[in-house]
Amino acid sequence: MNAQAIPSLVARFRAEYRAAEIPPSYSGILHFLFTSTTALAVIGLSLGRLHSITPVEWSVIPLTFLYANLVEYMGHKGPMHRPVRLLRTLFVRHTLQHHRFFTHEAMAYEGTQDYKMVLFPPVMILFFVGLHAVPVGVLLYYLTTSNVAYLFVATAIGYFLTYEWLHFAYHLREDSLPGRLPLMKTLRRLHTEHHDPALMSNYNFNITFPIGDYLFGTRYKP
Repeated sequence: MNAQAIPSLVARFRAEYRAAEIPPSYSGILHFLFTSTTALAVIGLSLGRLHSITPVEWSVIPLTFLYANLVEYMGHKGPMHRPVRLLRTLFVRHTLQHHRFFTHEAMAYEGTQDYKMVLFPPVMILFFVGLHAVPVGVLLYYLTTSNVAYLFVATAIGYFLTYEWLHFAYHLREDSLPGRLPLMKTLRRLHTEHHDPALMSNYNFNITFPIGDYLFGTRYKP
């Protein structure tokens, strides 16, 4: 954390959370590898099915990317920060746990066990693939073309993986290799501002790229 002291309330919450929620058998590295390899496998299988793609079919990539960015924005601004019936688990895990584990004053992991507080649970990749990407892909397969379907699946899962990797990188030490990259420094600053308790309910809801924040006027401007 670049010699920055962890506030006592944050340190206490981290210790309590680790003791209660992170079993000794948990491996942050295996968690990261499972999510990454599963997503990359789905993307690879989808891309391997493509053939003779037309310009119109290529357009599904930016359209899916924009759709995913707005879903990310709405999900974060909505149930992740405002309790919604039947989705309260998202609010608890994100606002009441993640935002207490990491604040704008203490953004970095202290060890690999802390990965659990940033990465989606492993079952979520199965949820995104099995209950979202594949059903929509099947629908597109029969309503449009196979290329459109496979491009949608590859882009949707690719966006999910981008979300996971960027969010993971934001919580690395500021002097880490990813943290020193120019674009990463900018995106990390936006996310750090969001982790300020005074700002988190109103600003910087995009975890990846601030398209939704610019469109809806929630990009924080000091």
